[in-house]
Amino acid sequence: MRSAPLFDPELFRDEAVPEETQELNRLVEKVLADVPAVHERPPEETRAERESGEGPLPLEILPDGVDRTIDGPAGPLRLRQFLPEGTPRCAFLHLHGGGWVIGGAHHQDPRLKELAERCGAAVVSVDYRLAPEHPYPAAPDDCEAAARWLVENAAQEFGTSTFLIGGESAGAHLAAVTLLRMRDRHGFTGFAGANLVFGCYDLTLTPSVRAWGDRNLVLSTPIVEWFVDQFVPDPSRRRDPDVSPLFADLTGLPPALFTVGTLDPLVDDTLFMASRWLAAGNEAQLSLWPGAIHAFMAFPHRAGREAIERMLAFASERIDGVMEARS
Repeated sequence: MRSAPLFDPELFRDEAVPEETQELNRLVEKVLADVPAVHERPPEETRAERESGEGPLPLEILPDGVDRTIDGPAGPLRLRQFLPEGTPRCAFLHLHGGGWVIGGAHHQDPRLKELAERCGAAVVSVDYRLAPEHPYPAAPDDCEAAARWLVENAAQEFGTSTFLIGGESAGAHLAAVTLLRMRDRHGFTGFAGANLVFGCYDLTLTPSVRAWGDRNLVLSTPIVEWFVDQFVPDPSRRRDPDVSPLFADLTGLPPALFTVGTLDPLVDDTLFMASRWLAAGNEAQLSLWPGAIHAFMAFPHRAGREAIERMLAFASERIDGVMEARS
């Protein structure tokens, strides 16, 4: 018997790429060619630029977001919270991207607010410690602490015991690591779904990263190598399943939606991880976007909007499934 393929290979053909996506890619490449790449400057400069709103991506901080702190492994740990109207239907643990080096819990306020409103979710985003000042395992430790807090307190804080988890890029990596830590260290497998968006799951670098080269479409081979060097300075640690979850035992994990563009250096990470997720007996969906680059949803175009809509639908479906099973 021949099984259905995980994805349609036609999606990788040049003719599958919409003209709008091609135009966006040309614009992004042109803009990034005129500024120093992230690996060519100190992290604090990139962070300060982003916080001032002077970087290539706009920063919109919403008054609806509420900051709070919980006890973390190294002191107070900041969480950023968005709530829907009425009693939340779920608690969604969000982990931001930025190569484990840049970014913050407040950098995706509009998307987190939309997630809260459209899915009825109490969204909690983690301001985990960043490398190189705080290399591995600081970020995973903070995310694990936030997950434990949420699982233990969501019923009292938000009136729900339904949990989802998700993140983008480094945040998708940390979401996978957090799921594994919660399963292995705390015996918790109660997350109803995982939204894993263009993640890096093999820090020894997959073939698509190694073969990409210097072309900067948000990421390049040197940029990914630099991010990994900051986060895990010791190369001998990078194949550890707690560092590279692609090598972990993936049994007993929740249904997941994997999203990536075909023009993302990390495309192999998603294709490999989604395959292993399925092979471990879990449910997995693959959302593959022709010609889309890394972080493509941050730019206003049709593919980005449609990808976001699919993520929102996935979250709602997972919440509905849990509620129906309990009724």
